[in-house]
Amino acid sequence: MQPAPEVFDLFAVPAGTAPLVGGQGHSVLAGDLVLSPGRSAQIADWLNPLLARLAAALDHEVPRSLRLAMPIPTRDLRWVVDGWGATRFEPGARPCRDLDVLVATGRLLHAHLAALLTTAPASLAERDDPWAQAEQAAFAAASPTDASPTDAGPPTSAPSPPPETRALVLDVQAALAAPGVGDSDLGPDQLVHGDLAGNVLLDRDGLPVVIDIAPYWRPALWAEAVCVLDAVLWLGADRAALDAWAEGPRRHALLRAGLFRVLSDRPCDVAAYRRALGLEAAP
Repeated sequence: MQPAPEVFDLFAVPAGTAPLVGGQGHSVLAGDLVLSPGRSAQIADWLNPLLARLAAALDHEVPRSLRLAMPIPTRDLRWVVDGWGATRFEPGARPCRDLDVLVATGRLLHAHLAALLTTAPASLAERDDPWAQAEQAAFAAASPTDASPTDAGPPTSAPSPPPETRALVLDVQAALAAPGVGDSDLGPDQLVHGDLAGNVLLDRDGLPVVIDIAPYWRPALWAEAVCVLDAVLWLGADRAALDAWAEGPRRHALLRAGLFRVLSDRPCDVAAYRRALGLEAAP
């Protein structure tokens, strides 16, 4: 996928691009900017100014502990053109796969985001992409016992998941109904990065650089659970990291994170999620 000539012109970068490794494989390097497709102007119009202010403030911290990829507007002060958004390229950065660093980065980021924004933007509730649908479905029932199998799945506008996925959703739902799990408090909702694992780089000085923020208005503990689950399943993190998520609010957060991923992954590796969530099917 290549940007249209208008995109290069408005972001004031050369038309030649180079592919970038990571993410969904669609972002490209053009000049000193990373151009990424599939961006929503409705989200970027409130999110990018906030992130730009935070990125600038973090760059002046002493000592520095965290960085954000700086969002860049067009020459006519738009954040998105034809679905493409831009951030400043970070030369020499490498992917971070260390779970301890990822978790610490998420906690710092979410503390900053909680201080910057206290009310959920209306446009977050209006999102209708597959990940937003899955996130909404994962939290749809106040109590797992209130939801039917249909309630637990994605909205009716989305394709119905295969039988093995629906069976896993029901098992997660049953696990949430255990005493002290689904009724445990996850903490207040706030702006979180719902896709942190795989979206943290280490710059030349070893500082974490957060990229491609996927915004959700959910508890920070849930976002951390998504990060840990993703790191164990896809980044090679030690499965023992999940032991700390075996009961109480952390178990609740992990199960909601599992629902979110199971309902958004296409295809879904049901066996991998069952092992990670401790819900192996009976032989």
